[in-house]
Amino acid sequence: MAAVAALIPAYNEEDVISDTVKAVASIPGIDEVIVIDDGSQDGTSSKAEDAGARVVRLKRNRGKGAALNAGLAQTNAEIILMVDADLGSSAVHAAKLLSPMLVGDADMSIAVMQPPAGHRGGFGCVMKLSKWAVKKYGGSEVAAPLSGQRAIRRSVIQKLGGFADGFGVETALTIGALRGGFRVVEIPLPLTHRYTGRDWRGFAHRLRQFWDILKVVWRNSRKKL
Repeated sequence: MAAVAALIPAYNEEDVISDTVKAVASIPGIDEVIVIDDGSQDGTSSKAEDAGARVVRLKRNRGKGAALNAGLAQTNAEIILMVDADLGSSAVHAAKLLSPMLVGDADMSIAVMQPPAGHRGGFGCVMKLSKWAVKKYGGSEVAAPLSGQRAIRRSVIQKLGGFADGFGVETALTIGALRGGFRVVEIPLPLTHRYTGRDWRGFAHRLRQFWDILKVVWRNSRKKL
């Protein structure tokens, strides 16, 4: 059976990282759990270590893509499970992302998550941009191009040149995999995590996402379709 490593990028997630690590570690087939502490200023690293994860510490906050690349460099696993740090105990449901990978039916599997009832997020600009970019440059429509919960073959990541910088990582992975002819599947899962609201922090986060996805669009626009 192919070796599987879970990569969990984390920034100031001491309140939930322990539950996330334990849930991921309980998934059958997981060989190692690696938490990449992306310059946290709290007890994220110690909580992750106490929960049984191997921790890679970055001296400063470098963004999600850089954190994933740092974690990837620490493992030779053939299948990489990407998990957001704030999933908590619901992370156990990510097990279903591995099923099509382990039997050879997919090269990347993406979790489709539903926001909680009554949730008021942003205005959909980031999602619309990501879906448009995936359709234009990947040639297919996907339901969850921004989902950070996915399993992907190491060979695909290497073919794409590693993880893209910042918060454009998921959009870049989706476009790259589709454009490269790799098999991509989406799986609805009852995963739950913290959703950004409509306060200034939420808008600042979405602005960073939007900018990083624009950079992905720019890079792909310069490639021959």
